[in-house]
Amino acid sequence: MLLYLVNIRNVFKPLVLASILALMLFTSCDLLRKEETHKTPIARVGERYLYQEDITHLLKEGIPKEDSISFVTNYINNWASKQLLLSKAIINLPEDKLAEFDALVADYRSDLYTRAYKEALVQQGSDTVITEAQLKSFYEKEKDNFKLKEKLVRLRFVELPKQFLDKDLVIKRLKSFKEDDVAYLDSIGVHFIKLNFNDSLWITASRVVEEIPPLTLENQERYLKNSQFFELEDALGVYLGKITGVLEANDLAPLSFIEPTIRQVLLSRRKLEYIRKLETEIIDEAIKDKEFEVYTNDK
Repeated sequence: MLLYLVNIRNVFKPLVLASILALMLFTSCDLLRKEETHKTPIARVGERYLYQEDITHLLKEGIPKEDSISFVTNYINNWASKQLLLSKAIINLPEDKLAEFDALVADYRSDLYTRAYKEALVQQGSDTVITEAQLKSFYEKEKDNFKLKEKLVRLRFVELPKQFLDKDLVIKRLKSFKEDDVAYLDSIGVHFIKLNFNDSLWITASRVVEEIPPLTLENQERYLKNSQFFELEDALGVYLGKITGVLEANDLAPLSFIEPTIRQVLLSRRKLEYIRKLETEIIDEAIKDKEFEVYTNDK
């Protein structure tokens, strides 16, 4: 087994590193995969070592030898720089500052572990099904909090190519929109640039303006009116639309539009309740098993 050791004095000498790494790259890839009883060091800073196993992800098949050498050299130099700066920081920073940082690191580590564990328990045990009845109940109770911030519209809409020949027939069918009209429009929909036949879906006016370039924030009041039919045109195509509903800013948001928000709120509340219950049960169980005690000084 080959042993690759870079002394701290050579850490920042790329030519020496390049020679060592070139030797590593010529070594059989089987060596990197081989189970070893001892790790193979490739660099050292003080009492800290960087091991061959730590850089195997940089030695991928298909990467030119020169690139691999460069990647590994930079990785080792960056590692060494961090270790040296860390050593200097530990020596030169005040003791109270080091203690403060150690406490922060410990808290962060604890938070990471406990958060991951609680998330796993929530996924396993928390009910994620929100019924229609629960959605409606919450909506009715919180109506005052669901005022619209911008206009919503419902519309059926198509964008036709400029050279489309049966525009008048499409207009007639789009206005009538009976069952046979919908069937006809569906049958020729492949010839449309864009289409939306779901006129029960509420859409923000800003989204409609994005989809129909001739519409602007300035002229939308003229075209986005209830029961309004519009025909607009630009260099790209012809835009036909029938407005079937309008809600203004500060109107009550319809349940269908606000449902995703309500669902997320209910799930978040349920998650918090589950976590509180879980924490209480963990403490109660620890007290019962005498794993947790609080000492008081009775005088």
